[in-house]
Amino acid sequence: MPLFSATYPIRFSDVDRAGILYYPRFLHYFHCCFEDFFDRALAIPYNHALDVERLGFPTVHMEVDYLAPLRFGDKVEITLGVEKLGTKSVTWMYTGVTARENKPVTCVRATLVTACLNMDTFKGTDLPIKYRDLFGKFMVPDSHRTGFYRPVKG
Repeated sequence: MPLFSATYPIRFSDVDRAGILYYPRFLHYFHCCFEDFFDRALAIPYNHALDVERLGFPTVHMEVDYLAPLRFGDKVEITLGVEKLGTKSVTWMYTGVTARENKPVTCVRATLVTACLNMDTFKGTDLPIKYRDLFGKFMVPDSHRTGFYRPVKG
């Protein structure tokens, strides 16, 4: 199955005094990709899930490895895939890649766990079958973990 990816420019406001991407901004890009995934890959705007379906997916755990810096003017392709579907949670895998001398360079790898949340009670709830089926189409193949898999643009 294909993974989802979206490309984002690194803006002047994203860099720190050292002239490189301020590391928490990666988390912002992960969430932008997550919202774009809902909108473009699932054809469900994330605000629809929140406001109409009353489901949220807050991050409850994350592990991030920063591998190479990004600078103002760079572009980063963030790729998202599902590593694991739990009863009330989803484990997402993110990678960020840029180009250096016309070669891809992986800048960041991360795993984020989101809980499925009832927006009325703010309590965890079972992942609806609809989302289990949709997310299941984006399961991370083993080859992606070793770097041999190329994501398909969403």
